[in-house]
Amino acid sequence: MTGQTISHYRILEKLGEGGMGVVYKAQDTKLDRIVALKFLPRHLLCDSEAKTRFENEAKAASALNQTNITTIYEINEVEGECFICMEYVEGKSVKELIEEKTLSIEEVLKIAIQIAEGLNAAHKKDIVHRDIKSDNIMLTHEGLVKIMDFGLAKLKGVSKLTKTGSTLGTMQYMSPEQAQGIEVDQRSDIFSFGVVLYEMITGQLPFKGEHEAAVIYSILNETPEPLARYKAGVPGELQRVVDKTLAKNRDERYQHVDEMIADLKSIRRKLETTPTIHEPGKPKRLKKRSVYVYVSFAFLIIILILIKIFFFTSSREPIDSLAVLPLQNLSGDVNQEYFSDGMTEALITELQKIKSLRVISRTSVMQYKKVQKLLPQIAKELNVKAVVEGSVSREGDIVRINVQLIQASPEKHLWADNFDRTMKNILALQSEVAQAIAREVKAVVTPEEQRRMESSRSVNPEAYEAYLKGRFYWNKRRGDDLKTAIEYFNQAIEKDPNYALAYAGLASTYVILPEYSGLPPKEIMPKAEAAAKKALEFNATLGEAHAVLALKRWYEWDWVGAESEFKRTIELNPSYPTTHHWYSNLLRSLGRLDEALAEIKLAQELDPLSLVINMNVGITLSWMRRYDEAIDQFKKTLELDPNFPFTYGNLGALYEVQGKFDEAIPEFQKAITVVGRDASELSDLGHAYALAGKKSEALKILDELFKFSKQGYSVSFEIAFVYYGLGDKNASFEWLEKAYQERNNALVNMKVDPLWDSLRSDLRFIALLKKMGLEK
Repeated sequence: MTGQTISHYRILEKLGEGGMGVVYKAQDTKLDRIVALKFLPRHLLCDSEAKTRFENEAKAASALNQTNITTIYEINEVEGECFICMEYVEGKSVKELIEEKTLSIEEVLKIAIQIAEGLNAAHKKDIVHRDIKSDNIMLTHEGLVKIMDFGLAKLKGVSKLTKTGSTLGTMQYMSPEQAQGIEVDQRSDIFSFGVVLYEMITGQLPFKGEHEAAVIYSILNETPEPLARYKAGVPGELQRVVDKTLAKNRDERYQHVDEMIADLKSIRRKLETTPTIHEPGKPKRLKKRSVYVYVSFAFLIIILILIKIFFFTSSREPIDSLAVLPLQNLSGDVNQEYFSDGMTEALITELQKIKSLRVISRTSVMQYKKVQKLLPQIAKELNVKAVVEGSVSREGDIVRINVQLIQASPEKHLWADNFDRTMKNILALQSEVAQAIAREVKAVVTPEEQRRMESSRSVNPEAYEAYLKGRFYWNKRRGDDLKTAIEYFNQAIEKDPNYALAYAGLASTYVILPEYSGLPPKEIMPKAEAAAKKALEFNATLGEAHAVLALKRWYEWDWVGAESEFKRTIELNPSYPTTHHWYSNLLRSLGRLDEALAEIKLAQELDPLSLVINMNVGITLSWMRRYDEAIDQFKKTLELDPNFPFTYGNLGALYEVQGKFDEAIPEFQKAITVVGRDASELSDLGHAYALAGKKSEALKILDELFKFSKQGYSVSFEIAFVYYGLGDKNASFEWLEKAYQERNNALVNMKVDPLWDSLRSDLRFIALLKKMGLEK
């Protein structure tokens, strides 16, 4: 066919051939561009099923407009030749790449994330590829991935192309359900993608056999060899991703590709922030006469090293994740609990400065205070490889900390020590303990991290006492307790005016006070900013202070400035889950939902038992319109604590979006029962009453909100929301404008929150978003 002209395409050369088509490189003489033409083989032209599949490929791929999917230009039939005209991709298939060289983990992740992005686009259009394999994925010379060959794709609304019980696809890449001829969904593509991922990492296929039956048996019954057998240095998180994609039971796999994208990006981010050891340059050429001497000496050294490895070195798996359990208070005085809790939090904070170490947050570990559970069980629940436990005691001016490091599985005592310092040097004590733990787990500590851990100063003992009490009340997250925390932080500053941590604590309290007390943000936010800047004057590397400045920028609707501060905070303290949580909320408000999900999942990984973080995972899924998953997540949060009121409110909102008012209203009522007559929860209930046709109940709540307003509370947004439910758009926009003047941060959610969908076409709504910088 080379040299012929079909329609306005001049055939240049044959590129390849498969069961479903022959592909040629061609010149589009009309548009003067190089294209690829895929022809249905002549012997299949009379095969109606083959022809339908061929047309199916064009429909599937042409329905997608995504960078990582090959673009389809047209499908045509000329003089009996049925062909698809598509984008010409110059490069190599992933299969060819794997055969040519061993891919680094960084290269694997770069390719895998692009494949996942392409699959995600297809799945969102209800298209299941059904033939994902390394042969069907091209990599251009610029490193861009292109998914090809949608000939076996399953489209929504298209009838089956094969009889029940038959199989389509390439055997070694098939999911268990596909191999058995069972109806497949997007999770089958995820399994096939897992096979490609395994192949890219190891150069091997996970499921093998000398014939088809043997391969099917392997897919259905055998567990692939661990990645480490074929490649050294594979991160444990990547092994977990591969295991999850290759789960035999599809309910145990990733249910959506974007979940996998979030995990792959998290692994890539960790690799990028972990310093690498560069190999030295090539040695000078050895003189010929001394080659044998050097070779013999090198051989002897290798033998000695191997002997040491096999007979004297522990085979302990590297520890890259740990939890510091609440230190036991040995003073015998329950009023000293704040001190032992504060020391636990301080130790966690010091360890969180190390990028290579995942350290579980205070919120989650405090759930295990005075809980009788086996350490392996706790480690499993927190998904860590080791735990630190110990005690703290005070005798006069001397503080003693006893700590021990315990490997989780198999359970093994690895190390123990005790440390004594005076109260004046308490900060140095915390740093010393953290550095000792880091050495024992062999964490990679960068020079910058080392400097920050060693920069501890002396502190006034009374100031430190006040600081710990401030932290104790800050962690309670209630309006009155936050005001008490402010008093203690101010006491600490009075005792030690140069105490950076006290200023940071004060800033962190002010910045969340409006949310928990209803006080006007306009009055509180400048105080938060002033305290944060003061903290940074004394310690420019305090991530917590940068996080406060990020929230202040967010309050000012300076989206670029807020994101910059969040990134700086993460750089300084990568394991601080609150920053990832707040950053996720910012991304969610901006409509960058995939990134928001990745950040909130990372926060959840660092603080798995945090109620507010688990709840925000549910909110993010809800705003992504993944309602069933969101409901499951909210229910899991309630399992952690049935008295966490905000989960009920968000569950109610989710039911309301779906028009299930009979289910939504009881959830809002439960929230009010637990939290009291809170303006936000009342507003949610009033809005639901209005939409459910219970106008009188909605008006009663509106009257109650007016009383809050007269008392000086910032409730303009809440009033606007009830008016919106009542259908009074003019009144709603009047109160939304007041909320804008008050800088009520609840407004930032309107760009994405499904509850506001019916107002999106209103010019006043668009104008409001533009004023906030949320629309161009």
